[in-house]
Amino acid sequence: MAQAKKIRKRITIHANKCIGCRACELACAAFHAKPRYSSINPARSRIQIIKDPLKDIYLPVYAGEYTATECTSRNKYILDGKEYSNCDFCRASCPSRDLFKEPDSGLALKCDMCEDTPPLKLPKCVEWCPKGALIYEEVEEQVQEQAPPLGAIEIGVESMIEKYGLQKVLETVAKLARP
Repeated sequence: MAQAKKIRKRITIHANKCIGCRACELACAAFHAKPRYSSINPARSRIQIIKDPLKDIYLPVYAGEYTATECTSRNKYILDGKEYSNCDFCRASCPSRDLFKEPDSGLALKCDMCEDTPPLKLPKCVEWCPKGALIYEEVEEQVQEQAPPLGAIEIGVESMIEKYGLQKVLETVAKLARP
């Protein structure tokens, strides 16, 4: 398999800079409203601020993949004297919490980096963060190019070749192709 370069988009979060203003949530919710910018419902935002104001903890987390199962990890982490749980860092929409679910339908939300036509320079959450807690990056990575998965026709042809041989399959296809 050949090596290829792929541009990966990501948002780096500097939690120590987050002040919990929720500007990122509001900008995201407005951008993803239907029609665009027609309403602001933070429950529809693809980024959420996990907060514990009494401990002065504000942690921006943006939506990742949906997972149909609840994780079993209940670890706690202490960073700079602040306590976090696994769920605080988790980007998944899962059965154990309502985070990153569309409030009306319950469908999982996922961060799309505010993809648009024409492309935006920055996702809205990054653009509107007043303290620079969110940094947008495009990173070039080496990836293995993989052949696309076989479709039903390819699988069927492959099994016919195994059973009857390539020549017989070609002769049959040629007969079928004649008018």
